[in-house]
This record gives sequence, structure tokens and C-alpha cells, in this order.
Amino acid sequence: MKRLHYLLLMIVAAGFALQSCDDTETYAEKKEKERHWIDNYISENNITVISEDEFYAKDSTTDVSRNEYVYFDDSGVYMQVIQRGEGELMENGERSEYLLRFIEGMVETGDTLSTSNLIGTNSYDVMICSKSAGEFTASFTEGNMYSNYGQSVPTGWLIPLNYIKPAVQLPNDRLARVKLIVPHSAGHQTASSYVYPYFYEITYQKKR
Repeated sequence: MKRLHYLLLMIVAAGFALQSCDDTETYAEKKEKERHWIDNYISENNITVISEDEFYAKDSTTDVSRNEYVYFDDSGVYMQVIQRGEGELMENGERSEYLLRFIEGMVETGDTLSTSNLIGTNSYDVMICSKSAGEFTASFTEGNMYSNYGQSVPTGWLIPLNYIKPAVQLPNDRLARVKLIVPHSAGHQTASSYVYPYFYEITYQKKR
């Protein structure tokens, strides 16, 4: 009788384990859900997606009047260049400090605000960035992103530096500014952990 009771308990436990496994999303399923969220966001915001070839043919610009975003195949990032800025492209061997103003939105819920340094403050996020052999490395040293996610800079935030020209000081409407849709693979630690995409609007300004 005890042996039968033990076997019944084992069967019940195995059933719960299988149910638990069924309730756990696989990484592939999470990526599929992320893709669905991004596609919905693009559709609901009437975004026109252009290829990298089209982007380069337009001198690395996007037509804001058509709400164009370029899609980068390697990273999965979508970018709209609102203003290229009036400084210079970052060169190999250069190390610069940037002052960033941004909003971060949740793609799943239609860019519901997640965090920002534009609301109720005049503060900047500070990023130190270096370029070597065409590759960027960067870290946050202070600001909202540093406080919320640590010093690691999402790779999606570095992609625009291939195309924009941040200046030291300009009126806000002339600063280098982009919009980004960043998948988890090019995002911060939280995005990566939860396989979650975020939307950004960022201005880049060189620190004196």
C-alpha cells in the first residue's frame, strides 16, 4: 500500500512538472512575441521602413515627412534620423564625452513611457565613447540610464554614431537627434533578460 501511495505521489509530481514546463515560454517563443510587438508598433505608427541600400543612396538620411526608418539587418535596429547635427562624424582613435537627452518607451504598449530625463529635469545622461577600427565602445557615467540599468550602453544607442554629427552646443532643434526601435539583442540588460524591445528618441551633444 505504501509503495502504491508513493507511486501515485510520483505521478502527480510528474504531472505538475510537465504542466510547469508547458507554461514556460521558450526563447524562440519570446523572440516571436517580440517580433509581433515590433511589427504592430510599426503598423500602428505608420512607419515606412527602408532598406540600408535606400538609406545610403539618400546620403544616410531618412525622410521624416514620410516617417521613414532604416532597418539594419545585422542588429535588428530601426532608426530615423531627425537631425544629423552640425559637428563631425566620430573618427577612429577618437574618444569623446556625450550629453544625452532621451525618452524610453515600451514597444509592447505603443511606446508607453518607461523612463526619461526630459520630464521635470534639465539633467543629461553622460556617455563616454571611443571608436577604434570602426567599432564603438561606451559606458554611462551618470544619469537615468546609469541609475536604472548600469554603466553598459545598449549597442543600439551606438549605431547612430556612424551617421550623425553631434556638436558641442546648438539650439535644441538643431542637435543631432534620432528615433530608434531597439530589440532585446541590442538593448540594455533588462531588455536582454526579458526579450523585450524598446523605443527611444535621443539627442546627442558633445561635452566641451
